[in-house]
Amino acid sequence: MMKFKYILLLLTVILSAGSCRKALDREPLDQFSNSTFWSSEQNVQLALNGVYRGNIQMSASPATGAEYTPTDWWSYNGLLFLEFATDNAYDRRGDNSAVNTLTNGALTSSNGNISAYWNQSYSRIARCNYFLENISKATLDPAKMNRYIAEVRFIRASQYFYLSQYFGSVPLVTKTLTTSEANTVTKASRTDIMLFAEKEFAEVAAILPRYSLITPAERGRASAQVALAFLGRLDMAEQKWTEAGVVYKQIMDYNDNIIDPDYTSLFNGTNENSKEIIFATQYLQDLAPNAMLQHTYPAALGGFHISNPLGSLAESYEFTDGTPFSFTDPRYKPADIGQNRDPRLKATIIYNGQPFKSITYNSNPDATTSADQLTTTKQATRTGFAPRKFNSEAFQGGDLQNTGIDLPIIRYAEVLLSYLEAKLESGAAIDQTLLDATINKVRGRSSVNMPAVTETDPSKLRVILRRERRNELALEGIRLWDLLRWKIAGDVLNGDFYGAPFPGAKNLRKKGTANDPYSRWFVTSKSFRKGIDEYWPVPLAEVSINPNLK
Repeated sequence: MMKFKYILLLLTVILSAGSCRKALDREPLDQFSNSTFWSSEQNVQLALNGVYRGNIQMSASPATGAEYTPTDWWSYNGLLFLEFATDNAYDRRGDNSAVNTLTNGALTSSNGNISAYWNQSYSRIARCNYFLENISKATLDPAKMNRYIAEVRFIRASQYFYLSQYFGSVPLVTKTLTTSEANTVTKASRTDIMLFAEKEFAEVAAILPRYSLITPAERGRASAQVALAFLGRLDMAEQKWTEAGVVYKQIMDYNDNIIDPDYTSLFNGTNENSKEIIFATQYLQDLAPNAMLQHTYPAALGGFHISNPLGSLAESYEFTDGTPFSFTDPRYKPADIGQNRDPRLKATIIYNGQPFKSITYNSNPDATTSADQLTTTKQATRTGFAPRKFNSEAFQGGDLQNTGIDLPIIRYAEVLLSYLEAKLESGAAIDQTLLDATINKVRGRSSVNMPAVTETDPSKLRVILRRERRNELALEGIRLWDLLRWKIAGDVLNGDFYGAPFPGAKNLRKKGTANDPYSRWFVTSKSFRKGIDEYWPVPLAEVSINPNLK
């Protein structure tokens, strides 16, 4: 999406799904003259903006801007809240929430979130197809025409990337469908979907401008680097390690991007022009805002506190000397768990006793007068933690449903960590030069300054790299994909999950009568079903209309 053209109320009507009953059946321009709409470059740009926006919830009337289900893979609900399905975070709405049930053993084809992802993906694909079918009617400079087409092809391919990763085998739709066609379409194999997306990403990467050539007025538009980054993700998912390494090295060799020295500013709206952020969902306070803070702020500040980091994430952060965390280490301080720890813990999680904006966060289960008391009943934390990442203290305004904080989709940190993973898994020799060019650049940013990794043994480095990836990218919506492609979701997402430790607390929640040795609050249990939950089922409503999708 593009900040420079956001008031798109007319376009929302023009490129909306209309009244057709299912997601695959879209006729976007049934109320407007197709021949006249494409007559001006301004209208083409409006149509392009509509493709970028998709159905992502945003509004000039902030009170209507809240997302209660995903409106896109790149919206705050669709992207960030996918962390609730992992070992990183928990949905306050409970074990039966649509996000929690994606991975706790209770997933069914009637799950509301999988329906939302499916519907919004195919709605956006339909917009892309319609754009590509009609842009030739416009009279444009050939270079502009090629760029616009490449951008839309990138967006369409990104939808197929997500569909292939989470649903597997899905319909491959590359033209506008009639109602009859939509109701009888068949599925393509996951391999075919990925091959299609792979070809699209590779071809448009050669057409799109480099990141450094995107002007400030065009911020938010696709660059060659973002197309290559998604191509790299596809190669990683298919374990095409050599190919992934080549793709990520191309991004690195462009030398357009950096690791920003200030980690926190990448997520609080104060540093959205950072060269580390390769691609992001764009929001604009007062004009096209999101309601993210309403859903994630602490209760004492008027938030719904839906997002709750889990103890396993807090326990993933190393001590400042780079050694793994342990409750038995004398450097562990239960009253201040961020002491002696990787600075990204404090930058990512608010824990009991920490200042945040105008309050001191008080989640102690015995603090009965605190709005943020840890209970199973208050509209507050369910783990004893709150997210700090994206929960901006810099936010100025009285309406938590009116924030302009952007959501990074691809950061350069991911590129560097992915390149190292690709080299590691390809069997290439690992040396200090490679480590210093990748993982140590990420760990070494001045606001983090964690010790350099020197381990070159592949099996040991794999553990370090996966932990680094988790800690660096925590709560950004990528963890579930990582667990699935590493084929460890069935192990990681099985068992009991705890929240913050509260030694001496009287109201500590236990699992049955068992005492946790570290006095942690019991949150939930997950029972991810190996061989079943790796891919989501096609939504029941879609199968009911078209049995070919079963």
